[in-house]
Amino acid sequence: MTAETTDTTESASGSPPVKSGGPGPRALARRRRRASVARFWREYRKHRAGVFGLAALGLFVLVALTAPLTVGSDVDSVTDAPGQPLESPSGRFPLGTDQFGRSLLGLLIWGSRVSLLVGLLAAVLSVLIGALIGITAGHFRGWYATVMMRITDWFLVMPTLVLAIVLATVLSRSLGTIVLAIGVTTWPTTARLVRAQTLAVESRPYIERAKALGGGHWHIMSRHVLPNVMPLILAQTTLIISSAILAEATLAFLGLGDPAVVSWGGLLQDAREAGSVSSGDWWYLVPPGIGIAVVALAFTLCGRAVEAVLNPRLGVSR
Repeated sequence: MTAETTDTTESASGSPPVKSGGPGPRALARRRRRASVARFWREYRKHRAGVFGLAALGLFVLVALTAPLTVGSDVDSVTDAPGQPLESPSGRFPLGTDQFGRSLLGLLIWGSRVSLLVGLLAAVLSVLIGALIGITAGHFRGWYATVMMRITDWFLVMPTLVLAIVLATVLSRSLGTIVLAIGVTTWPTTARLVRAQTLAVESRPYIERAKALGGGHWHIMSRHVLPNVMPLILAQTTLIISSAILAEATLAFLGLGDPAVVSWGGLLQDAREAGSVSSGDWWYLVPPGIGIAVVALAFTLCGRAVEAVLNPRLGVSR
């Protein structure tokens, strides 16, 4: 009896046949993904600025998630304000109070939830639109690519903030409107980058072989193009989040945000309406501004580090 026959023969106890060989395709795929993640983290840790940004983001996310436990959900209540209007920082109120007597530290912590959420959702929407248009325009080309790129150019030359203000003014004042206004006005850069990468990927020989073997449009875009442009999309997402947070703060400062929720931009708007600039109530203005600047900087540092790891030829400093 040969060895090949022996490998597939049932044992004397009646157990099913045992086939020799290594791990299956799924196990190999999981192993490759784990190795890829480990390799990415090793390279990412070499960028000190990226590690600092990631640590800062982790702290802000932790503060935002634990806000209901640390400050409570009634921190924005005007009727139950614990202090007097515009109290200066003290032991009871480390960052003072606002024009209604509410603790600014509690409002700052609670507002981080809205600012981070709106920035993340708006960035995801922007990247989804840009990636969809970029991949399809790079794949189909022809008249479709021409039309899509002309629309992209139109959005590129138009002031993003002006378009966002117009949308936020026309639509109802809510967080969904802010997310939509930012998302549909900040996608052109992503579309341009993804289309360029798609054209580079589709010029490779294995794409021609896939087409010759009968691969359809969806198969080419989802199985071959998307995995190759995904690193660029991830890096672009981290970079856009910081811009989205700044845009949300700007719209809220202009009075176009949802008045029923607390955000950092909304706090700056309240401080302006209360006359804090002229009266010198710095504790009303400085903390929200610092929060916006630090979070935007942290996302930018993380985005640059991710971009440098995924594309070492950029030569981003560590």
